[in-house]
Amino acid sequence: MAQILHARATTTARIRKEIQESKKSIRELAKEYNINFKTVLKWKHRDSVNDNSCHNKKVRTVLSDLEQQVICVFRKSTNLPLDDCYIALKETIPNLSRSNLHRCLKRNNLSVLPTEITVTRPKQKFKTYEIGYFHIDITEINLGRNNKFYLFVAIDRTSKFAIAKLYKKQTIENSNHFLSEVIRLCPYKIHTILTDNGAQFTYKLLDKNCRPKAKFHPFDLLCRKNFIRHKLTKFRHPWTNGQVERFNSTVKEATVKKYHYDDFEQIEKHLQEFLLAYNFAKKLKSINYKTPMEFLSGKYEEIPKVFLVKPCHYAGGLDN
Repeated sequence: MAQILHARATTTARIRKEIQESKKSIRELAKEYNINFKTVLKWKHRDSVNDNSCHNKKVRTVLSDLEQQVICVFRKSTNLPLDDCYIALKETIPNLSRSNLHRCLKRNNLSVLPTEITVTRPKQKFKTYEIGYFHIDITEINLGRNNKFYLFVAIDRTSKFAIAKLYKKQTIENSNHFLSEVIRLCPYKIHTILTDNGAQFTYKLLDKNCRPKAKFHPFDLLCRKNFIRHKLTKFRHPWTNGQVERFNSTVKEATVKKYHYDDFEQIEKHLQEFLLAYNFAKKLKSINYKTPMEFLSGKYEEIPKVFLVKPCHYAGGLDN
């Protein structure tokens, strides 16, 4: 069987064995095999002919043994991905970084979670924009017993700042009212809005006989009034607006898919509580593990001219 040697090895297993068994002097063996006398001395005092590992015998890490145990127990009990583990444990373990967390999990054979084989469409990154590019969409909320509502959602492509509101009907008037609320609540200037081709946002896909006499859709007029560019997704390409589509699922998973609501007021109240938690407490990987409001506070220091009000004014203080 062939022997695997490291790139700079000057001896083989056979030569090492002969050195160990020979009664000649170190100098004579070095001359005979044309190697350094230190190499002869090394193999003379070893019991094995195999190369030793070059790795450190002692693991060097800033994490204590207790902290490593906490990480392993947390990973086993939650089965959360690496980034979610990092976000959850960062405040508890101050010295934790994403890299030493990964190394700790790898040492303990916990770096790879069991996964199901699925075929997914490859993800495409959004083009980079400055804050003020909002995705807007409508999704249906069904509470049963003919209780059907419509959730209007807006999320900033860059800061992930989100605004949502429930309506009992998906009308043009409600879409305009929601856009007015987005403009009022957003602490910075909105320069672009992306929507689908629904009649609540545009007349583009309506038959010419069904279109009103007005030249512009009321939603477009409101955008023009506020110097906002209104863009439309490509027809039958919902993934163009995938940012807000994914957020719709996040909202539903945190509300109607988990809790029961008796009426419109209950779900509306819980929705606003969720949005507060999301905007002020949810750390997101896409914005370097910051909350949307933390990200906006940093942006305010960089480009204050695009802000209408300082973001920290939205946070509750001692007077509240």
